[in-house]
Amino acid sequence: MTADTRNPHSPHPPYETAAGHGADAPLVLDRRDGPHGEVVLRRHGELLQIIANGCFLMDTSDGRSERLLVRAALEELDAGGGRPSPAVLIGGLGVGFSLAEAAAEPRWGRITVVEREEAVIDWHRDGPLGEVSRGALADPRVRIAPEDLLAHLTGGGPGNGEPYDALCLDVDNGPDWTVTEDNGSLYTPAGLAACARRLAPGGVLAVWSAQPSRAFGEALRNAGFTRVRTEEVPVARGVPDVVHLATRPA
Repeated sequence: MTADTRNPHSPHPPYETAAGHGADAPLVLDRRDGPHGEVVLRRHGELLQIIANGCFLMDTSDGRSERLLVRAALEELDAGGGRPSPAVLIGGLGVGFSLAEAAAEPRWGRITVVEREEAVIDWHRDGPLGEVSRGALADPRVRIAPEDLLAHLTGGGPGNGEPYDALCLDVDNGPDWTVTEDNGSLYTPAGLAACARRLAPGGVLAVWSAQPSRAFGEALRNAGFTRVRTEEVPVARGVPDVVHLATRPA
């Protein structure tokens, strides 16, 4: 990794060049220290990668499961009878695949993206991750809420009292293992209750996970959700990414 060469007085620091780096070495584009630890944006070949607290979090290599997160939520709404211009919350901006999927679907109405890391928002608005999200960010349906997801679900800030028809949550690595310890609170009974309260009756909760979790399925049922199931993304080998789906009773 390279040294941090940011200008501390610039709100959007310049990104580093590849000068002096080996062709196969990941190149650090930006590094920030925030209230939840260090986040790093790297380029490795054609891929952009986000590293959180020294752990690989996500990259731009695929995006099938992140897109499935949004697409499956809409399909589940349709299976429950559908509704016009449903409002969706995307929890976690990440590398932007879920947002791009939502903005590409004209049926969605209000699209709110909650992201607590200012650096990630910057990387999309005027940095390299704009490759994925620039068109979506220009969509008038899209609003970025720069706050903690659980605070958004339980708080009373602007727009925070409006119900959603779908919550599409991609926070950390999912319910079984988190890089940032306090992210785990989202998957507790209290966190799931907060999700249920922000959903309209018949609304859908979709949760991305790096691996299937039978225990989380039971937690969803215990929280009062119905039609609990999972969708897997096929992989050639290894453990598949999954989307947990559940519905708030009407």
